[in-house]
Amino acid sequence: MTGAGHGLGRVEALELARLGARVVVNDLGTRSDGCGSDRGPAEAVAEEIRKAGGEAIAHFGDVADWNDAQALIAKSVDTFGGLDILVNNAGFLRDRMIFNMSEEDFDAVIRVHLKGHFCTMRFVTAHWREQSKAKGAPVYGRLISTASEAFLLASPGQPNYAAAKSGIVAMTLSAAQACAKYGVTGNVICPRARTRMTDSGRTGAMFAAPESGFDTFAPENVAPLVGYLASPAAERISGQVFIVWGKQMTTLAGPSTDKSFESEEVWNFESLEKELGPHFERLEPLKHSFIFSPG
Repeated sequence: MTGAGHGLGRVEALELARLGARVVVNDLGTRSDGCGSDRGPAEAVAEEIRKAGGEAIAHFGDVADWNDAQALIAKSVDTFGGLDILVNNAGFLRDRMIFNMSEEDFDAVIRVHLKGHFCTMRFVTAHWREQSKAKGAPVYGRLISTASEAFLLASPGQPNYAAAKSGIVAMTLSAAQACAKYGVTGNVICPRARTRMTDSGRTGAMFAAPESGFDTFAPENVAPLVGYLASPAAERISGQVFIVWGKQMTTLAGPSTDKSFESEEVWNFESLEKELGPHFERLEPLKHSFIFSPG
């Protein structure tokens, strides 16, 4: 479980532990506790799981680092004798309009979100493939990635984030197809939930907890879906994208066609204008009302 020291990752780790999983809690940020051991948010969550009667260890590596990601998968296998579930959740924001965004802002977000998903998926799928070939039968493998509706709604202030989340969806569904014969499922969740990424500005007010009543954007509302997708009950669910928040869950269909245009000859400027001009003249240019959904 990556990015599991806070927010969504933490509650998902707790839910998986409650359902009986032995959890490797990954997150950055360590400090000395004065007793010769490293501590931080990952260790705090692992300790919370152990106090509740579960099994958990912490891992402090950078999942977007090739070697750290490989070490995370190896540590999981070495500690617990195997690895059945990978939940990728690490991420952060560097919001800017496209004309104000620096190369560093773009690279950093793509690195943590997209490369961070890739590195861990690369090593865990290789592990499952090797295990399946060795036993001559499918294994138990569950990939669960975290994206956002930003990949659909194209948030104007988040071109880096939207691009990363779009890549995560495509990569996960590709992996689901590539690894299906080995017994692996791959699914994506797009949560709307309160996290450190929604703490400030417009989103801070939007996602604030109510004084009373049902807390629509509590991350705990998302965790049950992760637990279910990781379970044997979800064996036939793969290659799916879920929007989940509050008491609502929506599955997304694949891209669909709008209108087809045909020409009797090879397309040229004039024939394109003849067909496309009238069609788009009656349509408004693409505009979306964006609802931020972190992940």
